[in-house]
Amino acid sequence: MPALSLNLALGNAGLLVTLVAASVGAASGAVALIGGNRRAVAQTHLFAWPLLIGTVLSVVMMQIALAQRDYSIEFVQQVGSSTTPTLYNIAAMWSALEGSILLWVLVLAAFTAAVALRFRARRDDPLVAWALVVMYVVTTFFALISFGPASPFREGPGVPIGFDGPGPNPLLQNHILVLFHPPILYLGYVGFTVPFAFAIAALVTGRVGEGWLVETRRWALFSWGFLTIGILLGGWWSYEVLGWSGVWAWDPVENASLLPWLTGTAYIHSVLVQQRRGMLRVWNLSLLVATFSLTILGTFLTRSGIINSVHAFAAGEVDGYLLGFFALVVAVSIGLIGWRGDRLRAPGTIDSPISREGAFLANNVVFALFAFIVLLGTVFPLIIEVVQGRQTVVGAPYFDRLSMPIGLTLLFLMAVAPVLPWRTASTELLSSRLLWPARIGVATLVVAVLTGADGWAPLLAFGLGGFAAGAALRQIALATRRHGWRGLVGRANGGMIVHLGVILLAVALAASNSHTHSATIELERGREVAWGGHTFELVEVVNERDARTDTARANVLLDRTKVYGPAVTTYLQMGMTIGTPSVRTGLAKDVYLTIDGTNPPSPEASTVVLRVFVKPMILWLWIGGALMAIGTVMSAIPSRLHRRPTDPTSVVVGATER
Repeated sequence: MPALSLNLALGNAGLLVTLVAASVGAASGAVALIGGNRRAVAQTHLFAWPLLIGTVLSVVMMQIALAQRDYSIEFVQQVGSSTTPTLYNIAAMWSALEGSILLWVLVLAAFTAAVALRFRARRDDPLVAWALVVMYVVTTFFALISFGPASPFREGPGVPIGFDGPGPNPLLQNHILVLFHPPILYLGYVGFTVPFAFAIAALVTGRVGEGWLVETRRWALFSWGFLTIGILLGGWWSYEVLGWSGVWAWDPVENASLLPWLTGTAYIHSVLVQQRRGMLRVWNLSLLVATFSLTILGTFLTRSGIINSVHAFAAGEVDGYLLGFFALVVAVSIGLIGWRGDRLRAPGTIDSPISREGAFLANNVVFALFAFIVLLGTVFPLIIEVVQGRQTVVGAPYFDRLSMPIGLTLLFLMAVAPVLPWRTASTELLSSRLLWPARIGVATLVVAVLTGADGWAPLLAFGLGGFAAGAALRQIALATRRHGWRGLVGRANGGMIVHLGVILLAVALAASNSHTHSATIELERGREVAWGGHTFELVEVVNERDARTDTARANVLLDRTKVYGPAVTTYLQMGMTIGTPSVRTGLAKDVYLTIDGTNPPSPEASTVVLRVFVKPMILWLWIGGALMAIGTVMSAIPSRLHRRPTDPTSVVVGATER
């Protein structure tokens, strides 16, 4: 068999192995569980390994095909090119529809194998077996898409000798983050399949106490953490690549990743109430179903081609499959929740709204409202197009106007919730615990005013941010004072570190969105121009050309200290021209330089039109993201210092359930 066709044959063989292993595993596992065959139930986990091996084989074959520029494969014809650098050639696999689905199957297969390995000692436990069956069903669906309508191993039409493909979209091959952003985002997206599978297993088996929550807490936590990092890396990529100086544009595909993050965040909080008080059982199951369903809906929005977005793929043949699977997941989940309605009655109740569980409930309501607003704004144009046959746009003003009060409310809840005790709190206790956080909030507000901040919304964000940060720091200080550095680890204080990261993000976004200054400046070579407290001087225009790109770079001396080089690059294979900004990053502000991509300067040009943005506190977005990642890891570390509640109302319900 010729070497070029071997990639196609082995790639398809791997996908077929994945599809067979997943479907047979789901069917045989379900039959064994329904029939009560414990020996067959104990073998359910074995199907995870051929499933993983088949998927890895397919991915390896695709990477080899891309490296060899195997143009006998249609997908490689679309995204391969001999001029594409190695790293971007690796990332080319997820730069288009078929390869992105293959990456999804790989991550899902890895999570399925990880669950089988983690619970191998309990392989005859019906809860674990049903969870694996659910994961096999989900894998069967995506493997079926990858083997069928979105196959990356489809034989392509004949190409002439010397043919060279266009390579990936130029926007996906001019920054190293494209190598990390999609896979990490997928780890978050796909990772929520695990707690969803255990939730469905709990409903099927009737073991709807708190035992299944204990099993899946870290899976949900790390999935949320990966989704968080993936979204932040996407914002960083947008800032570094697109040339508009922003990190979030309320793009429909951006919103598709935000929606499961919002419901997942609500779940991470409300699950604490169920574990502590046995409450919110239906709500937590609903949040998990919503989170998983929204990952499927987000996949539909991204890969159906029905929306216009810099992130979206071209129209494909998978939209009907994804929409049908989304409807099936929602219908089955709601049916199971209704079926187990009597068993889902919560043994505990909220004694007082001024309590930690009351604050968590308020937090959940706000997150749910936020998710509804984002979902409505995202799908409303699609609904109008289907119902009325006309196109409409829901722009950033809608999202900004409605998300601002929600963000401020969440900052307030982040300040109050950590200091509240369970069950009820007296006014005296609350006022004493909030005294220092309130003082920090006032001090932050004063500093913001003295440094030139204005506008009621940014000032309120700064004040509430300081208030919330004071509450988080108070909790961390109390823990470390009592227990030393060991007091930092564990769910509670890891959560406080995450809160600090969120607060930095909120304050930095408020500052950058409200106090960005921009101007269009015409620079003449050798002549200094002053604007916004900075000086700019065009040193030279440099042209760089290779087999892949033709780049015009304007070297600009900023503040007489360092030369920065915003550029315009034409990707020769596709004939597409894009701008590449250059940024001076600082703790207080960034100076962001970009030039018009539609009119690149020539090396002989004596003038360049420069677009300049001065953006405060951008660096603190990435620092906040790093804190959120650190806090997520710390939250997953077991804390031996955790004390179980002793009163009957607060005792963890069903914690020993297996």
